[in-house]
Amino acid sequence: MKLIVILSVVISFSGNAQEQYHRRGEMYVFWGWNRDAYTRSDIHFTGDNYDFTLQGACGKDRQSPFSVKTYFGPQSLTIPQYNFRIGFYLNDKYDISIASDHMKYVLRNDQKVNVTGYVENSGTIYDGKYNEDPVEISRDFILFEHTDGLNYANVELRRSDVWFTRPKFRFESRVGAGIGALIPRTNATVLNNERYDEFHLAGYGTAIMAGAHFSFFKNFFVLAQAKGGFINMPDIRITMNESDRASQHFFFLQLGGVFGVNFNLIKEKSK
Repeated sequence: MKLIVILSVVISFSGNAQEQYHRRGEMYVFWGWNRDAYTRSDIHFTGDNYDFTLQGACGKDRQSPFSVKTYFGPQSLTIPQYNFRIGFYLNDKYDISIASDHMKYVLRNDQKVNVTGYVENSGTIYDGKYNEDPVEISRDFILFEHTDGLNYANVELRRSDVWFTRPKFRFESRVGAGIGALIPRTNATVLNNERYDEFHLAGYGTAIMAGAHFSFFKNFFVLAQAKGGFINMPDIRITMNESDRASQHFFFLQLGGVFGVNFNLIKEKSK
């Protein structure tokens, strides 16, 4: 009985808190950083003289070591793995936003994976046919990094629920889902071919997120968020040879922390 009374009070308080705060027409902007983990993936490489697949290859992220100059300097702000988002509240609970999730993906060199396919006339020791043969991924064979950005440009719909509020503090939960495009700038050298150093539309991604949102003095907030999703890139540009391509797909988990501001665009009419 006591538990029922306590829950009723909490629910009633939460409901009152939500009624007291209105955000229709509110916008927000945030910036922060992330760490990422990726599942293993098969990476398929094709070109004029090769067609092979690395089976179950392992990749990792590469966050920049912290320094004030790197993380906050105007000229180096986009070097670390970051999250940038602009959103607009459609009503008191739902907002729609556009964003850039700047992640990085590094194929781990010196790992041994099974290779299927062939390489011919490459002028390297890797010429031959492969049938699930174990090969060590050395840098003179393949360097494969989305380190100028595993750039996920996305649109999300998010829901906010206020659980606790005070005049200068508010706590709420955030959940959402989105979809977007992958536009990596891939640093790759395959069989000593010259890298292609431009942004390229390589595929798509989709993700869901959940977070804890803490607001201070009405207009400032910090958000701790977790995001999980799927990335499919069937058309990765890897070298200066137009015919050279790679493809891969994998799941990812992103953990991040951001800080931001919000402001009203629509003034509520006084009653």
